[in-house]
Amino acid sequence: MEEIDIPQYFICPISLQIMRDPVTALTGITYDRESIEQWLNTAEDTTCPVTKQPLSKDSDLTPNHTLRRLIQAWCIANAVDRIPTPKSSLDKAHVLGLIRDLRVDHLCVVALKKMEALAKENEKNRKCMEEAGVAKAMVLFIVRCYREGRAISALEEALSILHLIWTQSEKIKGLVNQNHDFIDSLAWILRYPENGNDQVIVKTKALVVLKLVMEVAKTSLPECSKPEFFKEIVGFLRKNISQQATKSTLQILVEACPFGRNRWNIVEANTVFHLIELELQKPQKNISELIFTLLVNLCSCADGRAQFLSHAGSIAMVSKRILRVSPAVDDQAVRILSLISKFPATDGVLSEMLRVGAVTKLCMVIQADCAVYLKEIVRGILKLHSSVWNNSPCIALYLLTAYQG
Repeated sequence: MEEIDIPQYFICPISLQIMRDPVTALTGITYDRESIEQWLNTAEDTTCPVTKQPLSKDSDLTPNHTLRRLIQAWCIANAVDRIPTPKSSLDKAHVLGLIRDLRVDHLCVVALKKMEALAKENEKNRKCMEEAGVAKAMVLFIVRCYREGRAISALEEALSILHLIWTQSEKIKGLVNQNHDFIDSLAWILRYPENGNDQVIVKTKALVVLKLVMEVAKTSLPECSKPEFFKEIVGFLRKNISQQATKSTLQILVEACPFGRNRWNIVEANTVFHLIELELQKPQKNISELIFTLLVNLCSCADGRAQFLSHAGSIAMVSKRILRVSPAVDDQAVRILSLISKFPATDGVLSEMLRVGAVTKLCMVIQADCAVYLKEIVRGILKLHSSVWNNSPCIALYLLTAYQG
């Protein structure tokens, strides 16, 4: 079949695809609406991608109806899937009407489903919904469900909408800080009995939203510092209900760890043990990186190191991951071995490091194409206990003597 030659002016300069909703910017260049809106919303330097002229984030984009009709006619003539006529822009009044429907029990589910569909449609809709106060409406709706103690089927949609329109703005920060019940509401969703796949989806979405809340709130939420809160969250590492849930759980713990007594509370929730068990399942790279980031944080306190060493496979697991996953994991794994070799430094720990090949692996780091600072950390570990390891038959002497200085 002969390849169809697409007219160049039908192609969006950003996506390099046929434009579905062509709009012309103030610079005179035409783009597909979704592509240019995403560009303006995400680019730090908002200039016209083609002319490089300044283009503000709220710049007017004029629909190019003539070009759209030409594209539609060309698609029909060349047996290409016809580009549908874009829907009319969402207006604030319509969104406010849907928000009002949330107060009426028999209308709220339909209203939430409509809002979710609109939020999924395009960036312009999401911006309109954000400006109309949908984020606040979703928070209040979720809190209301919690206070009334009843699970509403549309909780999934409410969480999804909140995730879609979430921004790290001062407005969102204020919303979170003024609604402390919101954290308790999310915790209530996470505690809800799992009686099917729907509950797994809802809990996964709740964890994603909680992760977003932690990113903007950090120390301002006392609810996020309670031991019970961390026990509830860590439970999802054990349950492993979905990959997204596990990832969000790890991100929540990483965000919370540096503040106040959080590190101690996280250790008390038996987190180190569950992290090791999770890593032994050989998860995806991004999950492993989060696990090791959290482990090195928790091993920086005595209780965390004690819990780490109480697991029979801890040192072996860390050693095996070095040079096998990613540079980020190499960094954290070496730091973990540095911590446990400095502070407990018992004969048992040093013998275990030899027995499971950790010392040999450290020597391999120096041979490998790793960062200079990481090699210096390794040399520090090898020098610290050279008197013990030099006399061991478990490692070739030339390895230690070659890399200690």
